[in-house]
Amino acid sequence: MNRFFRSVGTRLSLALLLVVGISLGIVYLAVVPTLQSRLENARLAQLRSSTRDLRRQVVKEPIYALPSLANTESRDIGARVAILPSTLTGSIADSSSTGATFTNDPIAARALASGHLESGTAAHGDKRYAEVAAPYLNGTETYVLMLSDSLDSQLGSVHLVQRRVLQSAAAALLISLLLGYGGAWIFARRIRRLEQAAERIAGGRFDEPVRDSGGDELGDLAVAFERMRVRLAQLDDARREFVANASHELRTPLFSLAGFLELMDDADMDEQTRLEFLDSMREQVTRLTKLASDLLDLSRLDAGRMTVEREPVDLATLAGDLVEEFGPAARASEHRLEPSGGEGVSAAADELRVLQIGRILVENALLHTPKGTPVRVRAATRGDHAVLEVEDEGGGIAPEQQEQLFERFYRLDGTRASGSGLRLAIAKQLAELMDGALEVESDPGRTKFTLILPAAHDPSPESQELQAVLP
Repeated sequence: MNRFFRSVGTRLSLALLLVVGISLGIVYLAVVPTLQSRLENARLAQLRSSTRDLRRQVVKEPIYALPSLANTESRDIGARVAILPSTLTGSIADSSSTGATFTNDPIAARALASGHLESGTAAHGDKRYAEVAAPYLNGTETYVLMLSDSLDSQLGSVHLVQRRVLQSAAAALLISLLLGYGGAWIFARRIRRLEQAAERIAGGRFDEPVRDSGGDELGDLAVAFERMRVRLAQLDDARREFVANASHELRTPLFSLAGFLELMDDADMDEQTRLEFLDSMREQVTRLTKLASDLLDLSRLDAGRMTVEREPVDLATLAGDLVEEFGPAARASEHRLEPSGGEGVSAAADELRVLQIGRILVENALLHTPKGTPVRVRAATRGDHAVLEVEDEGGGIAPEQQEQLFERFYRLDGTRASGSGLRLAIAKQLAELMDGALEVESDPGRTKFTLILPAAHDPSPESQELQAVLP
């Protein structure tokens, strides 16, 4: 029961019922009293007009003729006509022989006191009357001409309207309750479907889409839930793939090391073979070290714990450092590693991270291009940006594969299997962390990776002097 009253359907129904009830109450208070007042005022206005006309006649009539005049005028006016003495006890003439007396009638007393025509409503017994009283002089005596009419017909109309309004209000409240609860039930059912969808998504079930046909805010919420479901499904697939690929990348060198260690237990192994096995084991350890470092960088990037500095970095000098660092590796693979570019190319970035990206790009170029082909490292400016380019003359990358280059664990067909497929993904995320970008352009016989970074604007001598003066 407590849950029933806490439900959205019940609350919306009660809210609608309250709104309709208040609206009907306002209509009732605005219509019924106003209608009653208008009907009473209309009858009083008619009686006042008749009283003025009749007073001009009774002034001229003798006392003995007044009863006959009262009876005649009563039939014409449709109201009770009476002539009262100034003492307001009894009556000199009265068209009604069975009606209530006007002894001490408040309307007549008010007319005598003011000396003018007075009107209003008065209660006699359990009935209400519209009354008009007008004082006049006949000789030396003061009399009161009294016209009175029951308001039963007018009040009957008011009571009829009142009953109809109340009946209509009851019907409207019942209909609003049924419609409100029905609409709220439909609305709540849509909310429950979204709740069930959220529970499925929270439980890791992303196979069932979130649908809602409404075009309102709930429909927009369902669309947002569907986007979230698709994104979480993609992230879940990426997580599974990442775990599978990482496990594979770790397992391969570990199995290789285990195999070499088992072979080296052979006491008959010659020294040359043992040295070759040791070289292979060093390669596998280096591979594991790089993979562990890449996985650590990725975890920091994903967790938002990777921080970068913002300082001027001379990209031309950095390009020269890369050529010098990879010179022995280039000579060993028979590549021509060539620096090029102008002076004074400065970027606002983290020097260590830019150097890390440059190493990834140069190492990829040396690994995946034919022997004897050149690899160029250059720094240049592009508008408000400083760029570091690594260009090779390898076989090129197909357009459909260029979009996947920066995905984790992605490796081009035909490339060496020793790479983890993580380094370009790391390079791209590091570039974006420094408010830059990493782009690739490739045609048959040429591939160029471009690191785009914000240019560092050195302050002018005048601004440096100003900064030195300012506190």
